[in-house]
Amino acid sequence: MELKNIANTKFKDSFFTKLFSEPETILKLYNAVSGNGYPLDTPIQITTLADVFYKGRYNDLSFIIDGKLVVLIEHQSSVNPNMPIRLLLYLAKVYDRLIQKNVYSSRLIKIPKPEFIVLYNGTETCPDESVLKLSDAFYEIPAEHKPNGSLELTAKVLNINKGHNEAVVRESTELGGYVDIVDEIRKNKESGLSLDEAVEKAVRECAGRNILSGFLERYGGEVLDMLYAEWNLEEYAAAQRYEGLLEGLLEGKLTTARKALKRGLKPIEVAEITDLPITEVEALGSD
Repeated sequence: MELKNIANTKFKDSFFTKLFSEPETILKLYNAVSGNGYPLDTPIQITTLADVFYKGRYNDLSFIIDGKLVVLIEHQSSVNPNMPIRLLLYLAKVYDRLIQKNVYSSRLIKIPKPEFIVLYNGTETCPDESVLKLSDAFYEIPAEHKPNGSLELTAKVLNINKGHNEAVVRESTELGGYVDIVDEIRKNKESGLSLDEAVEKAVRECAGRNILSGFLERYGGEVLDMLYAEWNLEEYAAAQRYEGLLEGLLEGKLTTARKALKRGLKPIEVAEITDLPITEVEALGSD
């Protein structure tokens, strides 16, 4: 199969996907979290589909290397037991774009074998390493009625929070820097700083300590905008999880939408983040 990238560039990068947007940084990350030792000039085909799962924040990477289709996802929300289902849907999308209409061919189509890795960076307790299985979501079936076919998907989950899997994290300079910046933002928020202050201070201090300094210098304000948008969304998602459908939820959506528009997100992206009608988001942009 020809290594031709099919990455979707329609949507904005997240800080994570921007940091790991080049083949060399992707390879260093993959070597670190998989225990492989591929040379950094190993050919890869980037197949990231930025419009599939994470509406508003796209922290997934997918790529083909050495006959394997690797789907690697970072997420900062609570550990999601439905991740295997989401990965299955993602995999189907990637295969569909790779194969296109050739599935109707009379010859057998060879496809890359999938591999799934989830990097957990949330605030809830999570073991250093665990496994999620698609089969855990299946209905229980009586033994005498077992189906003939079978389907399984397993995803390795690595906790990359500060103090967890440190040897793995430090194998990739970019991953180590990413973990440091996220940790600094959280500590700054806990100290009472506003989100803007927490992000700006974390980026400034990490650059001063030569943590991702080249990347931060190169992308500057774009990095700040990405982090603002992602953390605004994270706080909004947390509010939804813990407050449910309490009064004020609509106002919370509107507040998030205004902030996201201010940070430069497009109305269609903001509508996807907040589940607000696109017309209402566009009206906010004209306020």
